[in-house]
Amino acid sequence: MTDYTYQLLAIIIYLAGMLAIGWYAYRRTANLTDYMLGGRSLGPAVTALSAGAADMSGWLLMGLPGAIYVSGLSEAWMAIGLTIGAYLNWLFVAPRLRVYTQVSSNSITIPSYLDSRLKDNSKILRIASGLIILVFFTFYVSSGMVAGGVFFESSFNMSYHGGLLLVSAVVIAYTLFGGFLAVSYTDFVQGLIMFLALILVPLFGFFLTGGFGETTESIRSVNPHAFSLVKGVSFAAIISSAAWGLGYFGQPHIIVRFMAIKSVKETKQARRIGIGWMALSLIGASATALIGIAYFKQHPGASLSDPEAIFIALGQIIFHPFIAGVLLAAVLAAIMSTISSQLIVTSSALVEDLYKAIIKNDEDDKKYVFYGRMAILIISLIAMYFAWEKNATILDLVSFAWAGFGAAFGPTILLSLYWRKINSIGALSGMVIGAVTVIVWGNIEALSSTLYEIIPGFILNFIVTMAVSALTHKPNKAIDQEFEEALEMLDRERK
Repeated sequence: MTDYTYQLLAIIIYLAGMLAIGWYAYRRTANLTDYMLGGRSLGPAVTALSAGAADMSGWLLMGLPGAIYVSGLSEAWMAIGLTIGAYLNWLFVAPRLRVYTQVSSNSITIPSYLDSRLKDNSKILRIASGLIILVFFTFYVSSGMVAGGVFFESSFNMSYHGGLLLVSAVVIAYTLFGGFLAVSYTDFVQGLIMFLALILVPLFGFFLTGGFGETTESIRSVNPHAFSLVKGVSFAAIISSAAWGLGYFGQPHIIVRFMAIKSVKETKQARRIGIGWMALSLIGASATALIGIAYFKQHPGASLSDPEAIFIALGQIIFHPFIAGVLLAAVLAAIMSTISSQLIVTSSALVEDLYKAIIKNDEDDKKYVFYGRMAILIISLIAMYFAWEKNATILDLVSFAWAGFGAAFGPTILLSLYWRKINSIGALSGMVIGAVTVIVWGNIEALSSTLYEIIPGFILNFIVTMAVSALTHKPNKAIDQEFEEALEMLDRERK
């Protein structure tokens, strides 16, 4: 068999495995809570790796290694900020959100949790949150589909549209039928593939480039400052990159995993697994880039057309074609895990937070599961429509949407879990201010080039939510009772 055939075989096996997991999850899905939240049955390992895989996307295996290959470790501040943000998210949000969403009407989405937690009889907060998720994630999903089409175009000489349709078809199939469980189980497997790939490539590459002394010498001969975190980087740039970590508190497709774990007690183990996975994967991605610098210095006859392909290029140089195909599957896994996670959250926003809140809330659970599946199909078709022209603007939306979610939802989630006096007026005011700040700041070049828009958006949301809530606070026995009940349950489950 040719190298191409081996690699294609690995991809086919991977895609078939994802569909098989989707079928298994389909047989375990009986009601809407199962479909949207996995029946709150996830173990710590699945929760941790599915949250990590849903988060990282192709940036982990392509974007980060490419940036470090070009500029050195000064590009690692985003990875550092993300690791710290993820750790704080697991520590401060995961346990309380798991308890509070159960105590407060057994909420299965972030908008329904905020609606129930703040006793918003108008439903405006829930509907506004659902619309934000629906709009932004539809474009977010579209950007993932673009990445999938580009992947097959560059790796297998397939047409962009053929790759787009193949990736979309497989992701839609297992997400539509298997729901949240399928998304979580496939993300778990995809997270394992990504992790192993990011350990194996730099490990074997390290020996290929001559071990520690020869490798570091080769790297320094190309870029004397490759190992410096601060050389050539302004303080504002460091803060902006590290501030990506703030976004974690408000990412619906990540924090929904905290709602689905079996118990509070297991969040501690999940945190250790998740942060361990993340730290080692980010170190592996950074090491891959540095070893790539050394390899291409030592082999001047070899060339690298695209720095973002350094992980793929080293994999094909080091390993048997079938293993190289598995490494290609790791890149595809990073792309697909994010698409599926965003699809299920967007579907839940459409059904649970818009349809049930505005139109009807008295139908049989099985009908809502059917509506959820139809929502995934409709959202996917819309996302494919936007992705069809391979629009670069859609890919640019990722950092903008990350900031938007982080600034709109992050402070609101934190305050709802830790401050009993937050109310719906304050939360809605803060969300609007946070979102508008990101939109305005992000579209003014002089501001966005100086400081990442999530920073002013997050801070202003926090201040406005607290100020408006304090000024308009009225005692509410139901809110106070739920707050105390959540704290008691949290203490009970931690013992």
